[in-house]
Amino acid sequence: MDWRRDLTSPASVWREKELLQGKVVDVGVAILQTSGCRHYHEGGCSMCGYNVDGAGDVKPEQLEKQVEHALGQFKDVPFIKIYTSGSFLDECEVPSGPRDKLLSACADRGTRLLFETRPEFVTDQTLDHVRAIHSDIEIALGLESANDNVLSWSINKGFAVKDYDEAARKLKDKGIDVRTYVLLKPPFLTEREAVEDAERTIAHASKASSCISLNPVNVQKGTLVERLWRTWAYRPPWLWSVLEVLRSTKGIDSKIVCDPSGGGKERGAHNCGKCDGVVLDSVKAFSLSQDHSRLGAPDCECRGIWESVMELEGFVMGGTPDLQRFFRRQRA
Repeated sequence: MDWRRDLTSPASVWREKELLQGKVVDVGVAILQTSGCRHYHEGGCSMCGYNVDGAGDVKPEQLEKQVEHALGQFKDVPFIKIYTSGSFLDECEVPSGPRDKLLSACADRGTRLLFETRPEFVTDQTLDHVRAIHSDIEIALGLESANDNVLSWSINKGFAVKDYDEAARKLKDKGIDVRTYVLLKPPFLTEREAVEDAERTIAHASKASSCISLNPVNVQKGTLVERLWRTWAYRPPWLWSVLEVLRSTKGIDSKIVCDPSGGGKERGAHNCGKCDGVVLDSVKAFSLSQDHSRLGAPDCECRGIWESVMELEGFVMGGTPDLQRFFRRQRA
């Protein structure tokens, strides 16, 4: 059955683990069906296909039912994450009725709540309203890159670094924890450029963030990234690059988490296939412990290929072609 026919249930609901105040806890996660990200109607981000979850004509009462459904699944968790296709603080996407219902329920339970928003919806008036209902919240901002050229030409993010900085400052001033999303390997960057950009972005975001989430690009349907990938003009990041960026975070005070979507598959961050599982397990272990010694370093011959890519890709190709996938398919 097509879930779009039932707008009274979230698009997806699941549980995961996260480190919270030094303890690994169960976290309830739900993706709501909303009208979609406002920025999507202005072109959208080059790598984001999440508007497949946009329902278009969802009504406030249907959103309230979705909230009730999610809360019913998470009666015993200390932490809830609510995702939408865009911004939880955008009144056009999530009206105050269902939003306040969720905030009130989490306040009554003493449950920490995380949600996402774009910087333009972070206003003093909105934050004061939210905090008056529930104070134990964490707000995620998708900075992606601390380079305005990357934000504009690689991602089409629709805002500049200064807009993120201003939103993060407002959140800190209100005593609200900031979680910042950092993208690894937006299109048109070489592997080395992508690693260096993510490292610089984490350093920038750490000034304002209690938590930083490193998000390696995965190839989502209907996106510019998918079009490039289908013509062999884009390769998702190597898992070696994920390890490289995470190792560089030693000494940063912010909590660092990483859970690569599609990790180990052609559309997600991957190596050769032989060592992917070991690396992914180590990334998960690090995210739940913040212990850099848990980051794996398997002895695999594909590391040499990655090192060559890091050294030569910009000189030879000036881009990010997925030659590994091409030759593998030719052999098959």
